Amino acid sequence: MDPQPSLDDPNSAAHAWRRYRRLMRWMALVAFITTAIALTILRLRNPDASIHLFIAAAGGIFLSVTLGTGLMGLVFLSAETGHDAVIPDMPEEDRARP
Repeated sequence: MDPQPSLDDPNSAAHAWRRYRRLMRWMALVAFITTAIALTILRLRNPDASIHLFIAAAGGIFLSVTLGTGLMGLVFLSAETGHDAVIPDMPEEDRARP
């Protein structure tokens, strides 16, 4: 079985990080569109709401979507580049025990 590319290899790392940044750019656009739709619905249902509600909602929605995307993107990056495979599942001293 061929070893997976690793982030220790500069070419593989550059490629992986380019893919991650491209994913994040697309997901930032998705987060922006989602936030705009949610704020529009919020405005239609609450026309007399304070501007503070809209600021808090926009920040919460945008940051939640981008944080979730960023963390899941890092999980995929780690798995794809083989970083998960090089970490042992359990400490060496626990392997010797029956």
